[in-house]
Amino acid sequence: MRKFLVTAIPVLSIILFVGIMLSDILLKTPLLNGEVIPDSIDELIQIVQSEEWDKAAAKTKELEQKWNKAVKLFQFSSERDEINFFNVNLARLKGAILERNKTLAVIELKEAHEHWDKLGQ
Repeated sequence: MRKFLVTAIPVLSIILFVGIMLSDILLKTPLLNGEVIPDSIDELIQIVQSEEWDKAAAKTKELEQKWNKAVKLFQFSSERDEINFFNVNLARLKGAILERNKTLAVIELKEAHEHWDKLGQ
């Protein structure tokens, strides 16, 4: 019995840790209704292109809240750099919306979408 436990516990621990590290693909799918980040990014691109800046600022805040919920789910299974890059894109997006710079806002949104796609690869 002791020999079984000595070998089973490390093996089960390794399986658990590998499962956590590979779980980001599953966790990127929405767990709650309305928590789809790529759809929010696409919607925000359309709002920015129509130059509705007040609505864009509100949607950016919503996107940031969704991101903060989502990042807690897969922070251990994704590369830290991709998470940080997405955070930087959100910060730059806020600045672009504040300055009403349509081109820069769309660039940051497209780059954020790319970072979202890279999470879990």
